Amino acid sequence: MTQAAFAAALLDPARPVPAGLLNPVRGGGAGRRFDIYRNNVAVGLCEALAQAFPAVRRLVGEAFFAAMAGVFVRAVPPSSPVLPLYGGDFPDFLAGFAPVAHLGYLPDVARLELALRQSYHAADAAPLARAGWAAVSPGELARARLRFLPAVRLLRSDWPVLSVWRATLRDAPAPVMRRPGEVLAEDVLVVRPGFDPEPLAPPGGSGPVLAALLAGDAFGDALDAAGPGFDLTAFLAFLIATPVCQALATED
Repeated sequence: MTQAAFAAALLDPARPVPAGLLNPVRGGGAGRRFDIYRNNVAVGLCEALAQAFPAVRRLVGEAFFAAMAGVFVRAVPPSSPVLPLYGGDFPDFLAGFAPVAHLGYLPDVARLELALRQSYHAADAAPLARAGWAAVSPGELARARLRFLPAVRLLRSDWPVLSVWRATLRDAPAPVMRRPGEVLAEDVLVVRPGFDPEPLAPPGGSGPVLAALLAGDAFGDALDAAGPGFDLTAFLAFLIATPVCQALATED
């Protein structure tokens, strides 16, 4: 018996018990013991998904989520021994899972929940103090590259994903999903001001700028990507007041 055969049988109840497994107490095959172990593994992974994606779970309902999680667990086994990290492929799985195709926003809700979990487990670092911002001249800022805190994540969605998340978990008003001429897209910036991460709506039109800055563009170059309604003063105030930036790397 190989480890690959054991792992394949562990997540597929249709497969037979791997040859060579023995019952250490009674002797003979370990069929019943393996079946119990196989069930416990599947239940544990499904529970890990339920804990990691509470908004998705509430949006589709407990029973449906449990069934959907069972499909995912058998299709995408863990790639890491760290259980809290399990489910990184869940948003992409949802994007291709036909029974939820009518919920176009669902994969991005899962991506937001994944970003929150990643932010929670990210390394600690101190944000740049206001004095650090004040010490940089406008010319230096234009050439500077922002080093973001490890906990920062940006999600750009074609859906009102933050509004859906807040309505689902924080009892905020539900967003209107379809209305002629209405812009549905929302950008979400995940920060971690203390122990727990928080999703924020960045100032209007700043999503493309944040994406460029996170990609390593200099501040002045990133401003070229600004969207409609972008306000530089409001954006700078947001960067200074929010735990986003760890340092400014200025170039001579």
